[in-house]
Amino acid sequence: MRHATEHADVPTAELDTALRGGPFHVALRAAIAARGLPLQRVQHHLSRHGVKVGVTSLSYWQQGARRPQRPESLRAVRALEEILRLPDESLIRLLADPGRQTTDGRPSARSYRSLVEASDVLSRLQAELGWFLDGGLQTLGHHERVRIGARRELAGRESHHIVRAHRDGVDRFVAVHHGDPGSSPGETAVLALENCRTGRVRRDQDTGVLVAELLFGTRLRAGETFLFRYGIEDGTAGACHEYADRFGFPGGQYALQVSFDAAALPARCHRFAQHSPVAPRGGRQELAVSGPHHSVHLVEPRIRPGVVGIAWDWE
Repeated sequence: MRHATEHADVPTAELDTALRGGPFHVALRAAIAARGLPLQRVQHHLSRHGVKVGVTSLSYWQQGARRPQRPESLRAVRALEEILRLPDESLIRLLADPGRQTTDGRPSARSYRSLVEASDVLSRLQAELGWFLDGGLQTLGHHERVRIGARRELAGRESHHIVRAHRDGVDRFVAVHHGDPGSSPGETAVLALENCRTGRVRRDQDTGVLVAELLFGTRLRAGETFLFRYGIEDGTAGACHEYADRFGFPGGQYALQVSFDAAALPARCHRFAQHSPVAPRGGRQELAVSGPHHSVHLVEPRIRPGVVGIAWDWE
């Protein structure tokens, strides 16, 4: 329920237009201006809602220099809708529109709600395994191969990591797998393929999130490098339409290859990138499926924080 305030709402053409078509930062700036609230006052109202956001972050948001992406920031956006007396979902919709469809009728991205729920679950499961931030490891190289099966499903993937410890005593890596909608993480297998063994595994059925310890069997000193390889066997969901990796820290080279079963070749594929899972997609580049190998790939020479992936359409 919206709370009454001292002043009546005064819709403006600019605000109405911005809320309908965005982008997010323009709509937020128009809403704050329409209510006549300084950013310090907005921050005060957010704190009363139990959400902590700095004035600098609010300024960046309304300038378009940054976008809300962490769970706490996304909760702040919901609070802002109430504080600024906006319709429910009006700002959230501009960050990620779960109703937007692609040409084959599927949702173009995971919904805002599923992203936030999965992020919260992931943070909880990683904390259970004692994994925080980057775990003391810097990525020097990350090469990933994804297999799409004959039923168009995400059959599995294999990851090869080259890492360097930036503190003493690091002896593990925590892998993350987020299955497609309808997946069953309880039936998903974790395979320690090279220079590691599987430790504790945690799963969440509702979000399809799985996290697994990969134990090195040795403790690295700061500056030491390590190579390891692991796999995920999935195949529990329906048709897969994309695969992406999210990076929280800068690093070295990233290569992603998606291989398709000969009985299930896509109509078209493209590369994409995002600053965060709820940010607009950019960096689109069409990718041609190679004839003999039925695969596409991308290579990023330097990992940057954000999301990069490959999406495809089925006939």
